[in-house]
Formats: sequence, structure tokens, C-alpha cells
Amino acid sequence: MSSEVLGIDHLGLTVGDLEASLGFFTGCLGWEKFGGNPGYPSAYVTNGHAKITLWQRVEEGAGFDRKANIGLHHTALKVADENALLRLFQQIKAWPGVTVEFAPELSGSGPKKHFMILEPGGTRLEFSYDPR
Repeated sequence: MSSEVLGIDHLGLTVGDLEASLGFFTGCLGWEKFGGNPGYPSAYVTNGHAKITLWQRVEEGAGFDRKANIGLHHTALKVADENALLRLFQQIKAWPGVTVEFAPELSGSGPKKHFMILEPGGTRLEFSYDPR
């Protein structure tokens, strides 16, 4: 099967606190900021493999609800191995403003392992390792 679509160029996330989200991606995860748009406050970050654009929510309203909102349920980021997953969890859970939804565990019956958090700007992130 052939497709004109090659993959995801970047993922855009609306966040409740742009500076907190930017700090999480650059400070906690070690990503680099590569741009942004001051007219519609945003910051663009990358780890050299993936690109995420963070967009400041303009209007106040309800927070993220994966069961009620159309669109984003969560963003899943993969890690190299199980030890990296465990180290990353320790680092992330200690970061200010992070809410841990669940600690590293099997995804279904495994062998994939994952954990889920809300980053300080309010978006839901999954980190996973799949040995297959």
C-alpha cells in the first residue's frame, strides 16, 4: 500500500501555561526550543527526532478531559529501553507541576510498559517502551 503521507511533521498542543510547558520540555526532558510565535503565544520544541509546538490557550475554560474533548486523548513518546523508562519516570515525577496518572506498568498484558502524566501545562503525555 502506498501513501502520499510520510508521517507526522509535528504535533501541536494547546497548553494552559506556556512557560510551564516549555520549562518541562526543555528543563525536564532536555528538548531544545527552535522557534515560536509571539503573536499567538507559542513555543516550538524538538529532541532531534520529534517536533512539538506548544500553543498558549487564549480563552479560559475547562481543562483537558480525554473522555469529553474531540481530538487529543494523549501524546505518546517512546523511549529506548526499560531502564530509560524507569529513570525518566523518576525525573518527571519530581518535576514541579507534574501530575502522575500512573507509574510504569504493563500496557495490557505486555510486554510494552508505559506511564502516564499531565505535564505542568495540562496536556496528557504517555511515555512507553516496547521491546518487540
